[in-house]
Amino acid sequence: MRRSFTVALERYGYEMTAAADGLTGLELFRDESFDLLILDVMLPGLDGIGLCRRVRETSLVPVLMMSARGDGLDVVAGLEAGADDYVVKPVDTYVLVARIRSLLRRATYAPAPEPERAADEGPPPEGEVLVLGDLSIDTAGMEVFVSGSPVALTPTELKLLLEFAAHPGVVLERHTLLRNVWEYGWDGDSRVVDLCVQRLRRKLGRERIETVRGFGYKLRR
Repeated sequence: MRRSFTVALERYGYEMTAAADGLTGLELFRDESFDLLILDVMLPGLDGIGLCRRVRETSLVPVLMMSARGDGLDVVAGLEAGADDYVVKPVDTYVLVARIRSLLRRATYAPAPEPERAADEGPPPEGEVLVLGDLSIDTAGMEVFVSGSPVALTPTELKLLLEFAAHPGVVLERHTLLRNVWEYGWDGDSRVVDLCVQRLRRKLGRERIETVRGFGYKLRR
């Protein structure tokens, strides 16, 4: 399966490096630079979940987890470890490529530029910083601060926060977040939203994002 995915993704133009076990994968990750990691949960030696945790100690690189079970503890554990998304084996190559493209777009995400201001419109607003209480989001520099201290977010966590910040106080349904953040064109697994929200709460403060039962989440003003 590792060889077949490597060949298939190389045909799509991706440069691939493969490892047969988790410890080898960790060594490669430390020695080289990667744009994205695909980790199988069932890696020998150091499994994919353990490898994801080790990667997250030093890096925010996008991580796609691959599991043989779609509704087991593996998926939850992988997302809790810091994975951005997951696919279930067996997976069609076109689905895998779609998830990869979505993750890479998030990793290079930038907001649309502001339209040019006419000379008689007065000075532009001060900076491009969203301020919500002690939470500050620099939308130009893609940096987040809580009480002045920087907070490291993965690309998926950052895009999810920007989606909330664009609609402060508005309840966003899970399927809306799946479409706008994960770019799912179909009904996806809402657990990826729930667990990413949990990770944001741990980093930003548990009361920052409110659960509206039966509907979704909202960012408190």
